[in-house]
Amino acid sequence: MPHLFAVGMRAGPETRQAMRLALGTASALGLARFAYGLLLPAMRDELRWTLAEAGAVSAANGLGYLLGALMTAAAVRRRGAATVFRWGTVLTAPVLAATATSDAYPVLLAARAAAGTAGAAVFVSGGVIASRLAARAASGTPITVYFAGTGLGIAVAGAGIPPLGGHWRPAWVGLGVAAGLAALVSWTAAQAGEEAPAVTAGRAHLRPLRGIALAYLLFAAGYITYITFLSAYLAEAPLGQVVLAWTALGLAVVAAPALWSRPTTGWPGTRALTVLLGLLAAAGAAPAMAAPAPPVILASVVVYGATFMGVPAAVTAIIKANTAPADWTATLAAFTTLFAAGQTAGPWLAGLVADHTSAGAALAWTAILCAAAALVAAFADPTRHTPPGSAEKTPGGEASMRQ
Repeated sequence: MPHLFAVGMRAGPETRQAMRLALGTASALGLARFAYGLLLPAMRDELRWTLAEAGAVSAANGLGYLLGALMTAAAVRRRGAATVFRWGTVLTAPVLAATATSDAYPVLLAARAAAGTAGAAVFVSGGVIASRLAARAASGTPITVYFAGTGLGIAVAGAGIPPLGGHWRPAWVGLGVAAGLAALVSWTAAQAGEEAPAVTAGRAHLRPLRGIALAYLLFAAGYITYITFLSAYLAEAPLGQVVLAWTALGLAVVAAPALWSRPTTGWPGTRALTVLLGLLAAAGAAPAMAAPAPPVILASVVVYGATFMGVPAAVTAIIKANTAPADWTATLAAFTTLFAAGQTAGPWLAGLVADHTSAGAALAWTAILCAAAALVAAFADPTRHTPPGSAEKTPGGEASMRQ
């Protein structure tokens, strides 16, 4: 994994630490959230779920994520980001394994909700730690590397789950074991001794960043439906095509830091965020909608993978550049709450549209909302509303992650 993340970058101590920290997003997002798309068809067939029941299980994960986002800022204030990150990763493992233990619908709903809650705790607290690493390194690389860990989890799930066929119980156990290993390796990446008092307090800044917040909400509501489309498209595909598509998706996410670390750091304003959202709409979702053939889908998957986790990284960098370090945790938690609300409501709303149109509406939903988010981001100017001295400065006096 370190060699994959370090392609095209010099891996300093902060980046190497971020590589281990990235196992948190590999577990909490790659395994606990996105791998569910690979298991849903088999679970739905065996457990005889209706579409509404299958959708409710997905919504339970989103609601758990929303709850975790609301709770994390307070937890970080009390316990510190390192402790919250560690225990979030530790709790993810047994929750995933527990999903294999019962056919009871309430148990499965509770397990998916718990996975969402733990995932949000890891996402927010790890983002705070990655921001501190980026400040220390005067580089955006630790942030992009941290979020790229999601791809490792997707790649592991994409390579390991399809060969199991319809045996979803061993798959959940395997995901739990993988999450446990990720927690073990990433434990020392969140170093409690580095806790800074200023980072465990503060308040959220949404109004000065309202344009970024709106773009992030639109992205959250739109991006996740692409995964829904991909799962449905591959449900009847040959095994090799399924493995190739999901593995390519994960590896594209892993490769994203080599593409986006420098733009996230060096491009002015919201340019990097705008380009990422535009690529998601124009080169990710739109081609698959226009020509859903295997080569086009594979190209679409690669573009999607190389960009979608770059959006949270770019937003985190903007927050870091335009808020005081004391307010990073609260602001990241507030943005994650928006993100959770968007990705909970998005698939449900897209499903309503698809019921009255066609399954391809999921791709149209992703393309339209990401294009709208790109337009909003293009005209957003967080620096115009930022009080002087609120962003962290480097010794040279410039914001260390100026956007």
